[in-house]
Amino acid sequence: MKIERREFLIGASRAAIAGPALTVTSVSTASENAVDALLPKGGASRFAEVGGVRLHYVGAGSGPVVILLHGWPQTWFAWRATMERLSVRFTVVAPDLRGVGLSERTPTGYDKRTIAADIRALIAHVAGGRAHVVGHDMGGKAAYMLAHLHPETIDKLVLVDCLIPGTENMDALRGGAWHYGFHMAPQVPEMLTEGREREYIAAQIRAWSYRKNAVGEAAISEFARHYASPGGMTAGFGYYRALPDDARLAASFEGRRLDMPVLAIGGRHGVGTKLADALRPRAARLTAVIAEESGHFVADEAPDFFCEQVERFLST
Repeated sequence: MKIERREFLIGASRAAIAGPALTVTSVSTASENAVDALLPKGGASRFAEVGGVRLHYVGAGSGPVVILLHGWPQTWFAWRATMERLSVRFTVVAPDLRGVGLSERTPTGYDKRTIAADIRALIAHVAGGRAHVVGHDMGGKAAYMLAHLHPETIDKLVLVDCLIPGTENMDALRGGAWHYGFHMAPQVPEMLTEGREREYIAAQIRAWSYRKNAVGEAAISEFARHYASPGGMTAGFGYYRALPDDARLAASFEGRRLDMPVLAIGGRHGVGTKLADALRPRAARLTAVIAEESGHFVADEAPDFFCEQVERFLST
């Protein structure tokens, strides 16, 4: 499938904080034009009404469709370099997930069942109902839910340095990551990061990276300008606040196995082998690889390794 370059559509939905809740507002033309300057070679920026939510996505290339799902605290732009490489052989489509970037911010819907439904509708819109899916971090959690709830939509699944919902260690007193509890707390993280969004996002990205400068300052600024806009951090924290619901849904899949081919890519200094270990009893056809010199952001920290593994897996 070939995606041609088009003009931005004007008037996409965004959100603003009204107390702790989110309400819909519109995207400025200036914001759209800023994205236009960031598009990968041959890329197009579009909007689609899918499943009752307005999603922004960027597409490029031709060939089998590959959906790229970003995590927190990123946007579609996390995949820009990956898109330029993969678009030689594939049609690559990178959405801003619900509430993030130029996609609509909604008061609720950040549980991964709902995000999976968004992606299912997007796959129907851009690929006729079936595609390869690559998910990192929160995007990986949503991709895992999609694979269980709607396996007919996925040809091959790639999960990148994420943890299966319910397998996260959220207890900082027992070796877990402190940010889970902080991000899940109501209102407090918004209050403490207000006016410091870029500094907070940069600190998180650096902490989770092994190659500390792999995610560049320009990329961090691009992510932060969206999360720092009204309602942006609340939407981002919404992905964390939904984790208890996500864990309960994932537990309901106990005893079921994914039949499609699955590739697990972990950063040695990120989740390591935890992702593959969790997937082995859950995936009938699992391939697992480790990026040795990488932390959480494998596509940035080990780009050649990452693209080679994804290309090989999707092409065989």
